[in-house]
Amino acid sequence: MHPYTTHQIAEVVGGLIVPTHAPVLEIRQVTHDSRRIPKITGQLFMALHGPRHDGHTYLTAAYQAGLRAFLIDQELHHESFPGATFIQVENTNLALQKWAAFHRHLFKLPVIGITGSNGKTTVKEWLFQLLEEYYRIVRSPASYNSQVGVPLSVLQISAQDQLGIFEAGISETEEMQRLAPIIDCTIGLFTNIGTAHAAGFSDQAQKVKEKLQLFAQAEVLIYCKDHEAIAKVLQPSSLKTFCWSTQGPADLTIEDIQIAREHTAITALYQAERLTIDIPFIDQASIENAIHCWAVLLYLGIPPDRIAQRMKILKRLELRLALRAGVNHCILIDDTYNADLTALGNALNFLDQQPKHLRRSLILSDFLQSGLAPESLYQEIAKLIQTANVDQLIGIGEKVPLIAAFLPESVRTYFFPDTQTFLQEDVSRYFSNEIILLKGARSFAFDRISQSLSAQQHRTVLEVNLEVLSSNLLAFQQVLEPDTKVMVMVKAAAYGIGSLEVARRLAYLGVDYLAVAYVDEGVKLRQAGISLPILVLNPEPSAFTSLLRYELEPEIYTLNQLKELEEYLADGEDLKVHLKIDTGMHRLGFAEDDMDGIIEYVQQHRHIKVSSIFSHLAASEDSREDDFTRRQVQAFQTQYEKLSLALGYRPIRHLLNSAGIMRFPEHQMEMVRLGIGLYGVLGVDDHSAGLQPVLTLKATVSQLKWLEPGDTVGYGRVGKLTRRTRLATISIGYADGVPRKIDPRLYQVYIHGQPAPILGRVCMDMCMVDVTDIPKVQYKDEVVIFGDKPSVEDLAAASDRIVYEILTAISTRVQRLYTS
Repeated sequence: MHPYTTHQIAEVVGGLIVPTHAPVLEIRQVTHDSRRIPKITGQLFMALHGPRHDGHTYLTAAYQAGLRAFLIDQELHHESFPGATFIQVENTNLALQKWAAFHRHLFKLPVIGITGSNGKTTVKEWLFQLLEEYYRIVRSPASYNSQVGVPLSVLQISAQDQLGIFEAGISETEEMQRLAPIIDCTIGLFTNIGTAHAAGFSDQAQKVKEKLQLFAQAEVLIYCKDHEAIAKVLQPSSLKTFCWSTQGPADLTIEDIQIAREHTAITALYQAERLTIDIPFIDQASIENAIHCWAVLLYLGIPPDRIAQRMKILKRLELRLALRAGVNHCILIDDTYNADLTALGNALNFLDQQPKHLRRSLILSDFLQSGLAPESLYQEIAKLIQTANVDQLIGIGEKVPLIAAFLPESVRTYFFPDTQTFLQEDVSRYFSNEIILLKGARSFAFDRISQSLSAQQHRTVLEVNLEVLSSNLLAFQQVLEPDTKVMVMVKAAAYGIGSLEVARRLAYLGVDYLAVAYVDEGVKLRQAGISLPILVLNPEPSAFTSLLRYELEPEIYTLNQLKELEEYLADGEDLKVHLKIDTGMHRLGFAEDDMDGIIEYVQQHRHIKVSSIFSHLAASEDSREDDFTRRQVQAFQTQYEKLSLALGYRPIRHLLNSAGIMRFPEHQMEMVRLGIGLYGVLGVDDHSAGLQPVLTLKATVSQLKWLEPGDTVGYGRVGKLTRRTRLATISIGYADGVPRKIDPRLYQVYIHGQPAPILGRVCMDMCMVDVTDIPKVQYKDEVVIFGDKPSVEDLAAASDRIVYEILTAISTRVQRLYTS
């Protein structure tokens, strides 16, 4: 980032320096997340405002992490932050935007601005792939296209950059007019228009007009005139345009699209010349995105034959980091979709979120076409590596050994000329009990290294999307008051998903409590470095020693249980407990008749501190039982008041589960308990719209064959065929967690987005499906068992089970892949 002083920033944004005698500090990096603070000097912490957070809450954490420069918009006692410099403004979010707009206009580089309902990030990344041999490019990281993401992206511009590519997204009116001067695009690209964020606009035409504000000062707007909603609004516009169409004459007229098995040939007429490109994709979205890129490159004057060569090697984006179990008790972070400084910085940030007690290794390839001289490039990379406390570097390529001169001796280094040479060794010997980050350009085929270092080779995978999990948590938080605490259930290995990985993400997201079923589950979390308060729902007497040693907090539901636990305490030792009241679930908890006994005992043993009092709703998801639910609420309130009055203080109350949070938010009290709803499963249709499935269970096609009418499939010959059938055997069975009996009328697996019914009985390690009507299915193709479609609810209903049974039955031999 271009350096500024704190006083220069204050002048740009119209802020005041507090205190007036504060030191002048040089700023080379900005951050708004106190959990992600690289250990480098020259950082400014911005106390930004979000829908459920206020960055001022984290000023102390940022100061304790070593930061001394802050952008704020609230009065504070600066004496509590000796040596710090504060820039005080009216609104920090608007100040950030004003600063970014000023920064943008320090540089004269051309900028491509991209907006639209879909495809923004893909088009941006593909343009980077296509143009990186011509320009040094600065671009939005990942999907940074919001009111905060855009200015953070633009602040990356430096004097060395020759082209900028930034995306912008909006969800309501007046947002684009704030982003337009920040991007100030030279070339505009409008990908398409859809229904996303429709609630923020009166109609589709208004949404188009709002998005078009991005291009008010552009020299040209590139778009597809087949999108009638865009074309209609543009007709009276004075904007200069470059359009393409598959339906009629345009600047780039698409004449033919030929889709083959794994690629698509596209022929078009441009300036009276017939041109053809071939792309390695067959889906309609990729075809549209590729033509957008084609139009941009033609407008920029890139030779058509060179465009055709580059289009052939476009790579599908994997805009995620994949985390899985590795060999020798390692954690493997796979991020190999591209290799540039921005992407490496993001990956190292993710690495920095992982357990601190594990060693850290980085496997890094040569960086290709960075625009920097090799020495300068690897000096910058060395700085990033040191901020993430990497212990070991394995470099692969001809140039990466240059980095050794810039790393301290504490970082062990090994270098190999290519991936094949590295794999000829026993690569596992380099790693044990550590976190391994793979970051390599695609040409280095790091997927082979990933396969060698993965702990499991079973081709059945449960993908856990940690970003969607974060989004679902926010969906629940948006119906809660800002100060309502959230407890998340991670019992039974977080319903079979993996408690450690989920708990780490939840700790990062700032939830208040975790809950497990048994003490040993809590101990594992503590041993993995999880410091959040942890409630144990079933604290058995045999585990009381560990309960106390690891500072776990027990649920108490009988007086005898509390007496047994109290005997384990040292004289006068405090004990935090959570009292459970039975209000109608009739599983565990104090009945009304038990109240006097528990009150008397706690009053006599004042070292027992009641952290919370709670109960469990029996049917919060069922509207037919709402009267019963309300009686439970009333019973709970009555018993709580009696207990808290006797205690002399008011412990935290919590009653609502996932469905209860959505259906009865008026009873959220001081805390709620979030369970399976976090993973996108709620069972309440009219309250589930904001949730997305976190989990996708996938298998692969192991074999294909043709069978004739009258043939049978599987054990017992129950799968009898009435037509010539193409059969696919897939790599999953009941030992992996798929129910043995499934009603084929209610459920099918999906391959290439199309349903394939199960034939015959599910076997232990595999099952067979009918792919006759999906002709492009090939060996090793991906098979979706559940995810977005079909859903885990579909599978549960077809097997006469509940979702909890399906998830907790997924075998440990199924590889868990955590993506972010």
